[in-house]
Amino acid sequence: MKTKKALMIIIDGAADRPVQALGGKTPLEVAKTPNLDRVAKEGICGLLDSLAPGKKGGSDTAIMSILGYNPYEIYTGRGPIEVAGVGIKLEKGDVSLRCNYSTIDENMTILNRTADYVREGTDELEKALNEQISLSNPDIKFQFRNSADYRCVFHLRGNGLSANITDADPYHEGEKILEVKPIDGSREAKKAADLVNEFVNKSYKVLNNHPVNLKRKKEGKPPANVIVPRGSGETPKMENFYQRWKIKGACIAGIGLIKGLGYLSGMEVINVKGATGYIDTDYIGKAKAALKALEKNDFVVLHIEGTDEVSHDKKFKEKIEAIEETDNMIGFILANISKDVILTILSDHTTSCDYGDHTADPTPIVIWGEGLFSDDVDIFTERAMIKGMIRRIKGQDVMPILLDAMNRSEKFGA
Repeated sequence: MKTKKALMIIIDGAADRPVQALGGKTPLEVAKTPNLDRVAKEGICGLLDSLAPGKKGGSDTAIMSILGYNPYEIYTGRGPIEVAGVGIKLEKGDVSLRCNYSTIDENMTILNRTADYVREGTDELEKALNEQISLSNPDIKFQFRNSADYRCVFHLRGNGLSANITDADPYHEGEKILEVKPIDGSREAKKAADLVNEFVNKSYKVLNNHPVNLKRKKEGKPPANVIVPRGSGETPKMENFYQRWKIKGACIAGIGLIKGLGYLSGMEVINVKGATGYIDTDYIGKAKAALKALEKNDFVVLHIEGTDEVSHDKKFKEKIEAIEETDNMIGFILANISKDVILTILSDHTTSCDYGDHTADPTPIVIWGEGLFSDDVDIFTERAMIKGMIRRIKGQDVMPILLDAMNRSEKFGA
């Protein structure tokens, strides 16, 4: 049998619960999605629990599972994945944290967790933080890097550190930045916590009156005047993607999380100009990059983040628009995809526009390609997928099912 290649499109947080303002429908049910519906009608469909029924996952653990890894065995926190995503090569003993540029007042109360999705001027802010901050312990080296928009990372390297520390982020506006504390009471965790607190306080002193932020204040924009870390973790051990599945993989994304999973698993990480990690991303640019990547890779994962971002902000209208933009991108892919490519489209988790957070509801998945079955599903929505041939599966079932569709599965027995 001739082997095939595969393109997996992850529409982050596209699935939803019934939205009150939409009369009990979901954004997927309201959006105009002729291309997603075509794939659903011509492919095999089902429902996906990225971790397990009733288990609510983050994008990190959900996508780790979908790519065939057991997050309960290897997940150490989101921080190291984000740090790897900006190109820092992690070592054993490192402490890594994901961060936000945020807006605070003089009492350290958070006024805007993302500084209105700050983008312009962050290169200058990054430079100032690295050049003007020195930590009190000279034996510990740090790196601060920007990721996408308001996202950034903080990385510590040196002897005697532990990642077992709490977050500085209270996760709610109107609350003060939290003091980072050791979770286990160890000397190593206290050392790391003290250094993170020191960096947070010094970041405010550097950023608050930086020219970029003075300009933002003058323009009536919230200043990106502090760094708020969270998600501390130690360096995880991920098996190389090729060694695990015997296929060469690549990933395309606008955010550091997916790039980090790509780097940690040894995939080719492809950067696309205009891939912002928000609803204004260059959808067609990412599609073109994915099709080109299939020329030299067996498997490509293409990640769309904007649908999740606006869901967290409870912006259902923008979510509908982002779904429709993604559908246009899928139309472009369908018009240009090779016949030897299996297309998989899924949502990694449900993000509720009413609650502004993830839920454990199952999400849609479809696998489409020449020679595969079709079933009784006609549209790509949460409710319709229950009739699909795939039925209901877990995240770690996806890669084995996909490999079989690619004619690359191994037979067990004679």
